[in-house]
Amino acid sequence: MTLQTSFNALVIPARLTHSVHIGAVELDMDAWQRVAAGEVGFIAGRDWHVYLNNGGTRSRPNVRAEVLIREAGVDLDATIYGTALFLGDSDPGEAADAPRHLIRLAEQLFDMPLAA
Repeated sequence: MTLQTSFNALVIPARLTHSVHIGAVELDMDAWQRVAAGEVGFIAGRDWHVYLNNGGTRSRPNVRAEVLIREAGVDLDATIYGTALFLGDSDPGEAADAPRHLIRLAEQLFDMPLAA
């Protein structure tokens, strides 16, 4: 049995001039740390989770990711920093492609098509 290590993530860059998009990502801690630009943090939703910068020391605030997380039903008490990578959950503790409902919500919130 081969485990899947590449998934389609909803990628929300911190820079507003960079587009929100769907991109293939590898489940590799080194890759996560490069994208997060530091220590990798994690927030879980109902059927999704997001990887992001845990410290925020060298990264920009990510207001779009904050809006999406809140609109998806998670209360935040902290600022989100750096690029955010949203993935789905297939089973407890197992990643999957970003859920379609989260992609549709991002399309509505940011007024941009993200067809995967």
